[in-house]
Amino acid sequence: MRSWDEIVTEIRAITVRNEIVLEEVPAPQKLAPHAIALTADVDIDVATGRFVLLHDPAGQEGWSGEYRCVTFARAAIEEELANDPSLCDVSWSWLLESLRDCGAEYGHPSGTVTRVASSSYGELDGRDEDSEVEVRASWTPIDGDSLLAHVLAWVSLLEKISGLEPLPHGVTQLPLNKR
Repeated sequence: MRSWDEIVTEIRAITVRNEIVLEEVPAPQKLAPHAIALTADVDIDVATGRFVLLHDPAGQEGWSGEYRCVTFARAAIEEELANDPSLCDVSWSWLLESLRDCGAEYGHPSGTVTRVASSSYGELDGRDEDSEVEVRASWTPIDGDSLLAHVLAWVSLLEKISGLEPLPHGVTQLPLNKR
């Protein structure tokens, strides 16, 4: 079993697509003895998310394990999509598909998917209509040695929910020149 410091070092070393800005942020302090939190933004205002990995070596009853992943992913969507009754089911399936595709074994998943369509009135009249979908979820990683796969699954969910085209198998993006 790897140490918490080794796990955190591995998570901090991940690289993501050029369209995604990933940052470590302060983690919640009272939920577990150890935690790391990340935020991500996809392009400008397309999607955003947060991932928290909690670790309690003694375990916690509600987790059924030593680790718990807590996350959300939110994306702007087209109005027609917000009215699609299958949107919530599809969005939840993207999470499960991402976990599976990244090899992130998990148990005890829970969560909600919310779709919102907003119209503006009065002083705000004339603004474009606004629609979003948000996936909030938590799950227990089964294998403490494959925690990076859970972070990568969350990134994959952000890619799907934001509508980024998947990169073809075997293709790696070149890093942006940050001058």
